[in-house]
Amino acid sequence: MPASSTPSPQTEQPAAAFDELTDVDLHLDAFYPGGTKGNISDDPINKLVPKVGNQGGFRLAGSPWNQDVRLAVLYTTGRERDWPDALDPQTGTFTYYGDNKKPGHELHGTNPGGNLLLRNVFAASHAGPEERRRIPPFLLFEKAGATGRGVRFRGLLAPGGPALTSDDELAAIWRTTGGERFQNYRARFTVLDQAVIPRKWIQHLIHGGNSLEGGCPNAWRTWVETRSYLPLTAPATTVIRSQAEQLPSDPNSREILATIREHFRDREHDFEPCAVELWRLLAPATGQVEVTRRSRDGGRDAVGQYYLGPPADRIAIDFALEAKCKSPDQAVGVKEGSRLISRLRHRNFGVLVTTSYFNQQMQKEIRDDEHPVVLICGRDIVELLRQHGYTSKTAVEEWLAKRYPAPASGTRVARDE
Repeated sequence: MPASSTPSPQTEQPAAAFDELTDVDLHLDAFYPGGTKGNISDDPINKLVPKVGNQGGFRLAGSPWNQDVRLAVLYTTGRERDWPDALDPQTGTFTYYGDNKKPGHELHGTNPGGNLLLRNVFAASHAGPEERRRIPPFLLFEKAGATGRGVRFRGLLAPGGPALTSDDELAAIWRTTGGERFQNYRARFTVLDQAVIPRKWIQHLIHGGNSLEGGCPNAWRTWVETRSYLPLTAPATTVIRSQAEQLPSDPNSREILATIREHFRDREHDFEPCAVELWRLLAPATGQVEVTRRSRDGGRDAVGQYYLGPPADRIAIDFALEAKCKSPDQAVGVKEGSRLISRLRHRNFGVLVTTSYFNQQMQKEIRDDEHPVVLICGRDIVELLRQHGYTSKTAVEEWLAKRYPAPASGTRVARDE
């Protein structure tokens, strides 16, 4: 999912003028404008958080090599397709990729040492309070607007999360570019429930003060002392998505979705096992799934189980899945939704996956009647693939060819009609 869906700064009031940024507190989701000189001095982050520099994704007060980082800024554009940083506002989880984004460097050998910092702070986060006191607070900023250097403050971050294992929190992942393999970190943070970051605390940290003093926010103090997360969660108030919100907006994303449709052209029913795998990427606790024969599917393209609970005492919830490989101008409507709902048994849930979008009437009926149906649209598919490393047309083509090879030319696939 994208890092932000907030409005353009051209339509809103800045939190302060550019010349006033050195004196303001940081307010959650507030927009802070850049300067107007047309050069790097227009960067607002170095005014909001002095001594962290004005370039790059990691902006640090201190050095990871000297282990004296006092405050860390993470900056994201939210638009890097190969490294899709993402904020989930409903859970408060933020996924961030490290700074080894090209071949030629060892995992921890980058400048300014962002990956080294990630390794150190995630390890220290699982130690006692004394070790956590040495972890610098992380402040998250996101590029705001299509032009200029304006940013939006997205929150105070703590490494890890309440529902994540240590492997989920920080993972070294492989990528391939030009035939060369290299590693980078995927790190997951929690946005803490703190609406305002006091200017006093920022200045205190910059000058080397203890992070638990100088106006320390309660959410940060709680995390350091107990490793208890107080996440900022924001359940969605709008559950009916428009067509534009369900289809990719950029050319690369549209190309990825078109690649999937083209792969299954004239054999759209073969998309069903692919839809099952997409669901597995989204819901890894999914167990056994059976793709049904068309003559016996009872209105369900696949049936399976989703597991809850500890490994020694799990329970299984049955679900039914339907897949619709459609072009972007073909909506999935009430008929398709009703067909799946009518096949759900007591205590089952449904999954509906489409390469297009769901019309508003269908969404409204499902949500108003509280049917337990998950809706996965075209944009969701693209963002899900990106989160798992399939960030280009070529990567998706290779994935499809390997997992779902097309029948040999002239071969008719036998199916139960």
